[in-house]
Amino acid sequence: MSLFKSASIVSLLTLLSRISGLVRELLIASTFGASAMTDAFNVAFRIPNLFRRFFGEGSFSQAFVPVLAASKAQQGEAATKLLIDHVATVLAWALLGLSVMGVLGAGGLVWAMASGMQQDPHGYHVAVVLTRWMFPYIAFMSLVALGAGVLNTWKRFAVPAATPVLLNLCMIGAAWLGAPWFKAMGVEPIYALAGGVLLGGGTQLGVQWLGLKKLNLQPRMAWRWSELRLAWADPGTQNIMRLMGPSLLGVGVAHISMLINTQIASHLAPGSVSWITYADRLMEFPTAMLGVALGVVLMPRLAGARASHDAVQYSAMLDWGLRLVVVLSVPCAVALMVFPTPLVAVLYHYGAMTDFDVRQVTHALMGWGVGLIGLVALKVLAPGYYANQDTKTPVKVAVVVLVITQLLNYALVPVFAHAALTLSIGIGAMINALWLLLGLLKRGSYKPLAGWGVLGLQVLAACALLAVFLMWANGSVDWVALRAHSLKRIWLLALVIIASAAIYFVALWAAGMKLRQLVRR
Repeated sequence: MSLFKSASIVSLLTLLSRISGLVRELLIASTFGASAMTDAFNVAFRIPNLFRRFFGEGSFSQAFVPVLAASKAQQGEAATKLLIDHVATVLAWALLGLSVMGVLGAGGLVWAMASGMQQDPHGYHVAVVLTRWMFPYIAFMSLVALGAGVLNTWKRFAVPAATPVLLNLCMIGAAWLGAPWFKAMGVEPIYALAGGVLLGGGTQLGVQWLGLKKLNLQPRMAWRWSELRLAWADPGTQNIMRLMGPSLLGVGVAHISMLINTQIASHLAPGSVSWITYADRLMEFPTAMLGVALGVVLMPRLAGARASHDAVQYSAMLDWGLRLVVVLSVPCAVALMVFPTPLVAVLYHYGAMTDFDVRQVTHALMGWGVGLIGLVALKVLAPGYYANQDTKTPVKVAVVVLVITQLLNYALVPVFAHAALTLSIGIGAMINALWLLLGLLKRGSYKPLAGWGVLGLQVLAACALLAVFLMWANGSVDWVALRAHSLKRIWLLALVIIASAAIYFVALWAAGMKLRQLVRR
């Protein structure tokens, strides 16, 4: 299967996931608004997600997939299946211990994440309770990440890309049906979302397991101490642990930044955590469709090219991925910066969501737009290092970027409040991506092919036309005032998006870009 076809499958399924995710956020926003209760849920949900980055698709996947791909290429499938069993055993034991500690230490975790929530004692208590209920979600999702790494290495991209939809559907059901039922029972309605999270995690793991079973690759987790020691002693397991060390630090650095930002937001106006979260969901739409899809597809193939010592193919795949990043992420960044209010209004401006909330989410979204290109490019550039089993360089860069980001927060938060938190991360992402790119160029791992100068001019010209059109569309309609006419507002946004895509791609074609040749290359 070609890289573009694989990336298209992942991207389309990720699109479905993000659409269902936006429906989820729309229901949460309209049901609960931006309040102390939504802040409590968002803080509590971030805690297991933070640890999931360590034991799931973050540091674990970055170490696991290259080792798995190398084992499959060099030692065959039988030896690789044994490696999967051993890694699953070690991971399961670690997750069991972590889940117990997380449930018992929920109060301390909430304080460390958002001590400012103590301004509202009830909201703080709700956050602690939600954390206790949702913390086992990390176990489900870390095992899902293991399964996704195996399936992606065997070029079965559809199931891992589709399963996030199940979490969104479970949370939609919780917000739509569970919250009113809890309210009728005299229970805080926000607690229904915790049930949706746990059900969604279990459902994703079940579907992933069926996908592994079809390939006869479902991991066998051993629960005897002697078997755990055997699994730990496996050279492949030790290699993964060695690679996870720097990667853990790198993911930790990224989440220290998130932890600091959440702490800062919790001390700002009530609703600040939720405003950033709603903007974050919109930002994840292009980053997931473009960056995540490319990263998922490129990682095992880059690792395979490295294992086969094919430096030309390795560099060519990076070049292809970066060209798609430029062609597809730059117009998305333009849209987030010059057309944010219509996007926020159409997606969130219902029920308990006020006009003021729309403005605050819009400000946060514009900050993400500044760094969108860097955020997407990182999903291509970082695998360039991980596939070479180099997890140290991205960590060193991340540490410096963390310092820069927090210095920016110190300077910008007094001026832009919560919006400064997304702006500083966006600027940091651009610095991070540029640094990693220069590193690949310097070591000779990536050698750009001809045509980058022309491509850059073509994209800039097309984006200039796109920006003019979007500024006109933003100013010609009062998107917030159309709240009472939601269907009209939705259709207007759909027409603008269709027209924007047409303007951009026709402009690229008129400038001489051969899109079919690019995607087939």
